[in-house]
Amino acid sequence: MKISNLLSSAILILFIFASCGENKDPENNGTVSEQINPALEKQAILERLNNETKDAFQRNYEAWTKNWVHDENISKVYVDFADSTFSESIGWEKISLFVKTFIEEHPEPEPVPELLDKINVRLYGNGAWVTYEQQDSIRGLKRETRLMEKVNGEWKIAGMQTTIYGFETEE
Repeated sequence: MKISNLLSSAILILFIFASCGENKDPENNGTVSEQINPALEKQAILERLNNETKDAFQRNYEAWTKNWVHDENISKVYVDFADSTFSESIGWEKISLFVKTFIEEHPEPEPVPELLDKINVRLYGNGAWVTYEQQDSIRGLKRETRLMEKVNGEWKIAGMQTTIYGFETEE
């Protein structure tokens, strides 16, 4: 085989591989990820967050556990300025035990806060960074940050930071 034929074949193979590798979005002149629909992902995350809130406030531990990644590296942090308290749990076993103990010590359901309809989401493939505010009838204003991971096609919570500000007081 001549070198020119070999070179032509190599160029053709490279061209085929290059054109098959990525989907292009002509409107954005850029590469599009594997068919990610940001609106659908945001809706799925919103549903997961609302389910986790309902399960926790209704004291449904078994349902609550299905909203979380069960991994030793996840975290849950509460900073409560109104009560001057702080708690941090690292790893599924500690987070699970913390919530289970809380539910056992406070078995009466609490009023579920108004469910979320507005969240800020930044998608990173199978991960998402989510922030939002929520008004809790017992604790007041809360700002939440959630780290989400997509596990087996479902969004789950992998990290949580809740900052509780309480109720505004007039002076």
